[in-house]
Amino acid sequence: MSKRRKLVIALGAGALAAPFGSFAQPQGKVWRIGVLGAGSPAGWAPMVEALRAGLRELGYIEGSNINIDYRWADGQYDRLPELVADLIRLKVDVIVTHATAGIGAAKRATTTMPIIMASIGDPVASGLLTNLSRPGGNITGLSFFTSEIGSKRLELMKEAMPDIRRVAVIWDRSLPRGFTAPMEAAARTLKIAVELIDVNSADLLESTFSALAKKRVRGALIRETPMLISNAGLVGAIASKHRIAAIGFKEVAEGGGLIGYGADIPTMWRRAATFVDKILKGARPGELPVEQAAKFDLIVNKKTANALGVKFPNSILVQATKVIE
Repeated sequence: MSKRRKLVIALGAGALAAPFGSFAQPQGKVWRIGVLGAGSPAGWAPMVEALRAGLRELGYIEGSNINIDYRWADGQYDRLPELVADLIRLKVDVIVTHATAGIGAAKRATTTMPIIMASIGDPVASGLLTNLSRPGGNITGLSFFTSEIGSKRLELMKEAMPDIRRVAVIWDRSLPRGFTAPMEAAARTLKIAVELIDVNSADLLESTFSALAKKRVRGALIRETPMLISNAGLVGAIASKHRIAAIGFKEVAEGGGLIGYGADIPTMWRRAATFVDKILKGARPGELPVEQAAKFDLIVNKKTANALGVKFPNSILVQATKVIE
């Protein structure tokens, strides 16, 4: 019988496993999937449910032919190595992971166990991969190219608020500095001054937006980080309370921000299930091209716009996939 390959799915972390090798799926085999999250279980519940739904569609039923083990860092990235090690001790068969911090921890932990990126901004800019079409090694998955999204968000903000001259960029400095370069170039073209503000804890959101309001900053661009995604609704609500126009991923707008634009992250997690399936059936991760997100949403919050005195031009409204009245 051919040698079986162990596979780990970790959300933001990695593991050690047996070398890759083709195999036939054993009769009655129960696969063990490890999900290691860099964020919180509550904040990432929609993504996890999407992954589970995708697995069910492919015939993987929890308690029958798969078990899923979850480990969450709750934004404390320094915990990721121990969480990965824990999944390794459990001998999971796949790692599904997300974010630069999680995937980076997984990569450092193993060069043999398959790692699936359920969602990441840009694995090349992050230094995790050098080739998307043939990644090589033990990592593959999905990307939404956050550096380009940041530029688009600035353009949308300028379109909605033509007189804006200053925007705060809320992000986490654990992200590679290269992520912000295209956005900063776009800001210069749009004649917008940007200020990068490191926020790595939900406890800092209120004080951060309060300080911005005192400095009369009118706009804030929210980047995709595990903590900010976990607290998207809170970000939108606090920004709105301080009369700051926030633009970020769609959940920011749904929580009270002005505009949401970005990849549909739950859809990416659902799609990650297909990578799990292919690898469990013998595919090598390094030979599976990294996929780019195919679905992007534009959410506009007219209620917030009215409160801020912003009137959306038709050029934005006609593109919107959802309008919050």
